[in-house]
Amino acid sequence: MTEPSPTTPTQPGRLSYAPGTEQQGWRRWVPGLQMLARYQRSWLPQDITAGLVLTAMLVPVGIAYAEASGVPGIYGLYATIVPLLAYAMFGPSRILVLGPDSSLVALILAVVFPLSQGDPAKAVILASAMALVSGLICVGAGLLRLGFITELLSKPIRYGYMNGIALTVLISQLPKILGVSVDGDGPLRSLVEIASTVLEQQFNTASLLIGAGTIAIIFAFKRFPRVPGVLIAVVTATLATAILDLDKTAGVKVLGTLPQGLPSFVIPWITLEELKAVVIGGLAVALVSFADTSVLSRTYAAKTRSYVNPNQEMIGLGISNLAAGFFQGFPISSSSSRTPVAEAAGAKTQITGAVGALAVALLLVLAPDLLEYLPTSALAAVVIASAISLFEFRDLRRIYRIQNWEFWLSMGCFAGVAVLGAIPGIGLAIVIAVIEFLWDGWRPHFTVLGRAPGIRGYHDVKRYPNARRIPGLVLFRWDAPLFFANAELFQDSILKSAAESPTPVKRIIVTAEPVTSVDVTSADMLVELLGILHHAGIELHFAELKDRVKDKIKQFEVFDVLGENVFHPTIAAAVDDYLEKHGVEWKP
Repeated sequence: MTEPSPTTPTQPGRLSYAPGTEQQGWRRWVPGLQMLARYQRSWLPQDITAGLVLTAMLVPVGIAYAEASGVPGIYGLYATIVPLLAYAMFGPSRILVLGPDSSLVALILAVVFPLSQGDPAKAVILASAMALVSGLICVGAGLLRLGFITELLSKPIRYGYMNGIALTVLISQLPKILGVSVDGDGPLRSLVEIASTVLEQQFNTASLLIGAGTIAIIFAFKRFPRVPGVLIAVVTATLATAILDLDKTAGVKVLGTLPQGLPSFVIPWITLEELKAVVIGGLAVALVSFADTSVLSRTYAAKTRSYVNPNQEMIGLGISNLAAGFFQGFPISSSSSRTPVAEAAGAKTQITGAVGALAVALLLVLAPDLLEYLPTSALAAVVIASAISLFEFRDLRRIYRIQNWEFWLSMGCFAGVAVLGAIPGIGLAIVIAVIEFLWDGWRPHFTVLGRAPGIRGYHDVKRYPNARRIPGLVLFRWDAPLFFANAELFQDSILKSAAESPTPVKRIIVTAEPVTSVDVTSADMLVELLGILHHAGIELHFAELKDRVKDKIKQFEVFDVLGENVFHPTIAAAVDDYLEKHGVEWKP
């Protein structure tokens, strides 16, 4: 049977699996080879055309993001060529385009700028080392099947740090738009210095006009996804600068001639003093890049009704970063701006990215002088336009309306990045995410159940005040896993519920269907609780406890202490057992 086109939906109700997810053995690690084995000739013209169209975006954007990251522009092209070829072989998504990205600019610059002290060669070594760290983390996480890890960051937290990164990137590029330099330490201080420069009219007017015009053209063509607005804007700025000789007559800074040739294999050696900053920066890059890549990958997988393995996605991203690190590049991620261009141009497979990479390589070999008059303010404008697209306001308004506290959580993450800087801000976001996660399990919902008139089953007596409670019985529901952080609360809540019972308590039944796990601390707590209740003449039973949780209790040597007869398959069976054993007459 012929495989459906990667960009054509499968039959309704059918889900296709991306190459690499259904194979066993070594081939599942190389989705590109599996794609080539099934490649259809009819796809090749579309892949080649899409790759050439994509090249028009890859070149200016790659150079712009390199300059914004604190490394010479040529290395943005190196970070485009090799990772695209690596992802074509190891990436599971047929449509995704990888390369330098605006979301990583602030993170790279935060490490490169202070450590390189203006030395371009040193900046490249540091950036390449960050790519290696990021790649190793992603590959390791993929092999350990930790593809779910970015799901630990809630949407408001992701919005917060991405808005902060977008603001940081935007502020970092304003001096290039204005044709000035600032020494502000941190985004807000830099903004104050930029404002002072503008008020004192110490900026380059021609540079500002070129940058503002480039941004205007890019956004004017945003409504036409098939039109390469970035290319048109950059070509216009380059021609205007060359024809009017603005680099000499108006002091407009230009890119200059690019070195001729292709990237070579280099091991980026760094000192022990630099290692800490590079590792922390690489970790932050790995988190952000995979969070972005996983979201974009799932989006396009949904469009094509296919499945992309998140662990293989992490491996593909990691290997691409390793390739960038060893071939004079810097950290890369998926691109939410270049991927739609490839899709709109008719891309079918990873061959599109490979064609784009080869076209960029040919440009470096055959025409390195082509971008000599490209203004740096135009490059900064490309980065600013991309940074503006990173901002998320619309969904935050919805979150503010429906869950106020999560909105302010997002604002806290945003402020952390804006005030502390990109990398400390990301660290703060992770800490907040962990606290948010633990809080939900630390103070979960729990309640006592009763029989509400006219409704089947047992329900929260707080929601249904008229619910009837069985004499001498407390039906207690705990809506969370049992672990060290909430074990004491569980015990206190059980004892409090027994003390507040309207009738003397003979038995407590924990309706434990929501309890998905226990740990050693909570298991020991159950033994302690059993002793307290036994001393008070109260039995402790469980209903609907999952078998795997029971296995854990057995593993912790607590099952025999509690007694096999205290576990019941359903709430109804537990209630019937209580009524029979204690001779209680009660009709539901």
